[in-house]
Parts: sequence; structure tokens; C-alpha cells
Amino acid sequence: MPETESPDKPAELTKAPPPELWPGTHPVPPLWSDRIWPVSTAPAPLTVLIGAAATGILGALVLVADEIGLGLGLLALAVLVTALANNATTPLQVGFAALSVALFGVATFRSAPWLIALCILAGALTALLAITAGRTWTGLLLGTFAPLGAVSRAARWTGRGIAPRTKGAPVGRVLVVGTVSVLLLVVFGGLFAGADPVFADLLGGLVPEVPPALAIVRTIVGVLVTAGVLVAACLAHQKPDFDAIIPARGTGRSRLEWAIPLGALNTLFACFVVVQLVVLADGNQHVLRTSGLTYAEYARQGFWQLLAVTALTLLVVAVVVRVARRETRADRTTLRVLLGALCVLAVLVVASALRRMWIYEDAYGFTRLRVLVQAVELWLGAVFVLVGFAGIRLRGRWLPRAVIATGALTLLALATVNPDGFIAERNVARYAETGRIDVASLADLSPDAVPALDRLPAPQRACALQLMEYQLNGDEAWYTANVGRVRARAILQAHPVKNC
Repeated sequence: MPETESPDKPAELTKAPPPELWPGTHPVPPLWSDRIWPVSTAPAPLTVLIGAAATGILGALVLVADEIGLGLGLLALAVLVTALANNATTPLQVGFAALSVALFGVATFRSAPWLIALCILAGALTALLAITAGRTWTGLLLGTFAPLGAVSRAARWTGRGIAPRTKGAPVGRVLVVGTVSVLLLVVFGGLFAGADPVFADLLGGLVPEVPPALAIVRTIVGVLVTAGVLVAACLAHQKPDFDAIIPARGTGRSRLEWAIPLGALNTLFACFVVVQLVVLADGNQHVLRTSGLTYAEYARQGFWQLLAVTALTLLVVAVVVRVARRETRADRTTLRVLLGALCVLAVLVVASALRRMWIYEDAYGFTRLRVLVQAVELWLGAVFVLVGFAGIRLRGRWLPRAVIATGALTLLALATVNPDGFIAERNVARYAETGRIDVASLADLSPDAVPALDRLPAPQRACALQLMEYQLNGDEAWYTANVGRVRARAILQAHPVKNC
């Protein structure tokens, strides 16, 4: 016989307790539950379907090309506009979308491949943040994997949007209509091109001649881009709430368990900062007397250790914030004082590392790696300021998005500085002062460095620019247009390079 409910016990007490994801915390629903990722039966809007198809065509042009330029920023804009269309968005989402388009748009103005690659990675992260609207570290981390789980959802969502609109119109008929349209454009376009050379040039620039193999590759890329846009649009319309997957804070550790180690670390940081102030006040002579090294060697050896210190300090702050008990006012005050002091001292350590690298560069010259690590140190300094502000308030829900935003803004600032051009300018100025220059390393720079390298004397100029002149020989399509390459090509055409 089936068991019946006990008449003397309420129904609530006879039910099994819900499972717990973390011991001692509130139960959290699994990733696939409707609460975390609601399932919608709404179809994909027509504007999204048309936008995805148009974006796929643009992607086939932009992503299958010899160079990257204007088209990459336009592609990012098309993807985000299509994904966020017909969808309620917050000002913060719009801001991150604009930041993503700006990062992808760097390819329009700068030609350094390493810089464009970093901007593409940062632009993809900010675009995903604009689409999924994550707020916590958990939400941001799981949001990066959300597109993998949205593929099947996007397929069903797209099918519901296409099915009603193709009812009564067989697929074969649609293909016939599309084929006839393409044939008419090809035939009459070819006739018009033969009748007018000006129109032929215009048509050749807009629709370049494509070999069959390249046409197949572009078709595949176009289909993949269209599918990616539909996945992004599905994510924007059916946002997963990964921020709900957060373990509740436990009781935490007592004040002595975290205050003593944190106080000892503060003391060590303070001693290091005092030593740096002594070195600065002594005009670096103390270093020369005690270490037996030149100051440039001293700076080179110390910078990487200080970079590791700043990164590990962020980890320490994150652990202390998580485990520290803050039940009483004394707990909260101690936490604010110790974390605030550590953040201030960490900013001073960042300043010391930047000073060391600047002196090292002044002695040995500037390179891409040295400029990049300086930008990273500046970003870490800004992160410590944000962490210190959040620690004072003991509220940091805004911190994850602020850290990502400052990182993206730092990268945009680096692109604005034009790092390859800056490196070339500093090395050209150093050559004028010391007569020392590494032409081989300067020849590896991008066309962004051509305006500065053009000021070198004839022998060094020829060796630094000969390879660039060869690479810039030829025309570009409109979707690969790039300001840096256009400027460099104009300079090299006005002042041709002789043999090295």
C-alpha cells in the first residue's frame, strides 16, 4: 500500500529538505533550472533574423582578408546592434557595448598586430558582458561559457522565428528566387561594368573578384558569423542569471586570525616603501654602493618581482575580504584600516615599479613588452584604488564590472598613445642623443612607426623601412582601410626607400 501523509504532521514537515550546494548555505538551483536560465517560447524577431544575415555577409568580407581595418569595427557594431535589438537593455549594457565597439574599432586607426589582438580579446569580453549583463565574479566567469550552452536554445529560437514566415513558401522556391536575383545582378552588373570604366572601378572596389576557393571559405565564414550573431541575440533575449549562483557568506574567521597576518604584510610593505624613498633621496648612489650593479640592471631585476607582488596582493585582498568576520564595529573598522593601508602601500609599490622600468628604458631603449607591462602596472594601480574604495565602504558589487571597464579603458588609452609610434619616437630621440640604435628591432614595428622612423638618417632609415615599404605595396579594399597604413603609405610614396 502506498504511504499516506501522517494526519498529525503538517504537510511541510513530511517533505524532504532541498539539497544544498554548499554546506551551511542556502540551496542554489542548478545551472539548467528555469530560475537560472529561463526558457522562452517567443520566436526570434524578424529584425534579428535580417540583421544576422547581413552581419554574416559583412563577416565573410572582413574576416577573410589580408589585413584588418575599418570592417572589424563595423562588424562588432552590427553584431551588438543585432543582438541587443528589440530587447530591454540597461545603460550599463549600452556602455559596455560602446566600449566593445571602440576596442574593435582600434583596428581602423592602428596597424600593430599585437595591439589589435589584445583589443579583440578585450572587446569580446566587454561584448559578452554587454549581452549577459553579469554583475558578480561568478556571473562574469560563467557568462564566458554561456554561448556554449546557448547553441541549442538559439537553434530552437531561430526556428520559431523562421517557421511562421516561410509557411506556404517551400525552401526550394526560396532558393530559386535567391538564385535568380543573384544571376540578374551578376549579368547586368557585368554589362554596366563593361559599358563604363568608372562604374567598373566602383563595382570592383565594392565586389572584388573572388577565386572559387576563397568564395567557399567566405561562405563558410559567413554562415558561422550568422550563427554566432543568432547565439548572441538569443543570449540577450534569454539572459541567464548566473549571479544567483553565489554561496552565502559563512560566519567568517575571528579578527586575530586575519588581522595579524595582514598587519605583518602591511609592515613588510611599509619597510619596502621606506627603502625606496631612501634610494630616491640618495640619488640612487646607495644602490651603486651596496648592490654592485648599475641602476639599469637593478631596475631590470626588480621590476618583474614587483609586478608579481602587485598581482599577489590582489589575491590576498580577495581572500581576506572573503574570510574576515565583520559582525562587530571593531571588526569592520580593523578591516577597513588594514585593507586601506595595504592598498595605499600597494599603489606606492606600483609607482616604484613604474619608476624602475622608466629608468631601465631610458638606459636600454623602449620595446613593446616594456611598454605593455607599464600599461599593466598602471591598470593594477587603478584596480588597487578601486579595491581600496570598495573596502572603505565594505560594498563591492560594482567592483567586478569596474575592474573590467578600467582594463578596457587602459587598453584604449594605450592604443591612443600609439605604442609602436611611441617606441620609434623614443628610440629615434635616444639615437640623436647617444648614437645608439637597434635598427633590426625597429624594422619589426608596424606601419604606425613610419612617421617617427622617417626622421632617421639615410642608412638607418633605409634598413628600418625597407621591409615596411614592401609590405605596404598595393591597394586595399574599403573594409581593410586603416589610418596607420594610409599615413605610412603616403610617407613612403613621397620619400621612397633606397636599398639597405
